[in-house]
Amino acid sequence: MEERSVTHNTFVIERTYPTPPDRVFAAFADPAKKRRWFAEGGPHDVEEFEMDFRVGGSERARYRFKEGTPFPGAALTNDGSYQDIVPNRRVVIAHTMALGDKRISASLVTFEFLPTEKGTALIFTHQAAFFEGSDGPEMRAGGWRKLLDQLEKELTR
Repeated sequence: MEERSVTHNTFVIERTYPTPPDRVFAAFADPAKKRRWFAEGGPHDVEEFEMDFRVGGSERARYRFKEGTPFPGAALTNDGSYQDIVPNRRVVIAHTMALGDKRISASLVTFEFLPTEKGTALIFTHQAAFFEGSDGPEMRAGGWRKLLDQLEKELTR
């Protein structure tokens, strides 16, 4: 029997947005807004995006990678469960990610929204177990940086 290997990792990304916490929080709570910054615009087609934004609610995003990517035609599924929501202050969600039928990671992500004189400080903490065939911590951090850039664009709409 082959042993599974697991890579554990935690990283933190901090961003500031010139927008008050209630508007940043709304970009997480509103399904249309979250779909724009979280699911769309990558090297994939969005096949499914749904969310039930409440503690105990779920989130599901399913993508199909485009030609010219490392996994052309492959499906990526991201399933989440909201663990904690404090309006305008915090969102905590547990995610699992699968490439095709193979689970590649399990993670806990925390978004903290802190008011500042000029808007909002966002503290994003990602804690994960990466399995065989996963993107790994470095690529995941890079992906989240791009998503948080997309969030900034959403906030300026």
